[in-house]
Amino acid sequence: MSRIAATILVTEALVVLLAVPVAVNVSNVATATAWLVAGAIAAACVVGAGTVRRGRLGYVVGSVAQLAAVGTGFVVPAMFVLGGVFALMWFVLMRIGPEVERAQAARERNTGE
Repeated sequence: MSRIAATILVTEALVVLLAVPVAVNVSNVATATAWLVAGAIAAACVVGAGTVRRGRLGYVVGSVAQLAAVGTGFVVPAMFVLGGVFALMWFVLMRIGPEVERAQAARERNTGE
């Protein structure tokens, strides 16, 4: 589950950074402001991706990054859709990930006997 979570977060960081030129050109946001906000969200994604294997902190940081990414939709409306897609993937992972891991562990125990 942690590998998938990290992949989602790193990919989301790239998407958030790619939204900066759109924010600058379409929404007339100051370049420095756009890079600062997007950089902070991308950094949260990368920190979350780096810490998901260590426990709960990575998942909390990742969840906050999801909210922030969806929130960028107020500046770049397409981010409501893109951030929403990532948030949906994150929610599904949080919901069914532990169940899948339990089933996989049970399968491995049965195979090993």
